[in-house]
Amino acid sequence: MCDATMIKSITDVPGISVGHYTDIESGTGCTVVLCGNGAVAGVDVRGSAPGTRETDLLRPGNLVQEVHGLLLGGGSAFGLDAAGGVMKYLEEKKVGFSAGKNIVPIVPAAILFDLGVATCGIRPGIQEGYQACVNASSEQQAQGSVGAGTGATVGKMLGMQRAVKSGIGMSSLDLGNGILVGAIVAVNAVGSIHDPTTGAVVAGPRSENGDVFEDSVKIALSLEEQGTASEEQGFNTTLAVVATNAPVSKEQANKIASIAHDGFALAIRPTHTMADGDVVFAVGTGMGSSAFEFQKLLTASVHVTAEAIVNAVKFATEVKGIASVKELAK
Repeated sequence: MCDATMIKSITDVPGISVGHYTDIESGTGCTVVLCGNGAVAGVDVRGSAPGTRETDLLRPGNLVQEVHGLLLGGGSAFGLDAAGGVMKYLEEKKVGFSAGKNIVPIVPAAILFDLGVATCGIRPGIQEGYQACVNASSEQQAQGSVGAGTGATVGKMLGMQRAVKSGIGMSSLDLGNGILVGAIVAVNAVGSIHDPTTGAVVAGPRSENGDVFEDSVKIALSLEEQGTASEEQGFNTTLAVVATNAPVSKEQANKIASIAHDGFALAIRPTHTMADGDVVFAVGTGMGSSAFEFQKLLTASVHVTAEAIVNAVKFATEVKGIASVKELAK
């Protein structure tokens, strides 16, 4: 049964806080997920055009067992610099991996490509990553065209001229027995966004007169449409963080990250293309009951990921002339 105090956000998970840095004028930004004094983490990279930092250390068998923050950024590979700002912030708070007399915050990061929307030369860096941490809170944070989702778009199978604005979405679920799971997703996909229950297109390439959303899968399979899309459809990547307060192991965290990609497949069609760098991080704060059913947690991870993806387009607003579902529905 859902707790009435839940706000349907990843911040419902104890130990998790979220902060955005948003530059609406320039069309870019970054988002940080802070994990208190540390959380067990895993990762699964499925897209074929990823931009990541510190992901290898999340694999089982490697020394570091916990992360202290995660950075999702716009700015393509340039945006990875913003993780340095998160490290700076956490070092000042004396949060990190103990290395002798030194504290080294562990901050894996992944970026999406918003350079086709963002003002040329403007991208998140150390200062912006630091500011996202200053803005972080365990309370409800904005969804839509904010943070890493500021310059995000979807439905680019026919090029940017028919794309729809997307952004950041969140969701959470109470599994009972004190266990919660939540997700935050920055959705910047070449594919269409679909209702995971009905399969209906929520946002996709607009028709020539702009009043109908097309199905990207049908376009991709249509001989008539081949060769009509501009190269701009190649600039994408969807990024997610799934969090739980269950005391999961590193191996279990990696399994959560892996299966959460099923949420991508339910809500983004097609997904994991050669033009997407899709990444899912999973973290467990270990602040909940030790009595939980892992399969139930895995199933819930898929659900909250898919729901967060749909929320990313539902809450998005127009940025730099790219209309969202909200504007197009008027």
